[in-house]
Amino acid sequence: MAKGYGGRGGGMGGINMNMMKQAQKLQQEMLRMQSEIEAQTFTAAAGGGVVEASVNGKQELLSIQIDPDAVDPEDVEMLQDMIVAAVNEAQRSAKSALESAMQKYTGGLGISGLSGLGL
Repeated sequence: MAKGYGGRGGGMGGINMNMMKQAQKLQQEMLRMQSEIEAQTFTAAAGGGVVEASVNGKQELLSIQIDPDAVDPEDVEMLQDMIVAAVNEAQRSAKSALESAMQKYTGGLGISGLSGLGL
């Protein structure tokens, strides 16, 4: 066996263990941060605030608020469009918050960070 590789001298094993510990710490921090974001609520409005949608950090719809004055039986399509717009914007906000937080951990690595978390 060549000197410095394996055996009792430590060689490269010490570096690999240190890298593994750092990687595990990074993963734990990313999961902690992801949990914090998932617990947050993101709200967006459409139609000048007539429709408001709230999602959690998992981008799951939590609630929709509709101003009663916006309910026009003659123009249901516009109300539907405002609901879709508000939900989409709230989901974009949640996703953006998670991506921004991940950037702290993956900024110089050239990887998404979201792929390893199933997002």
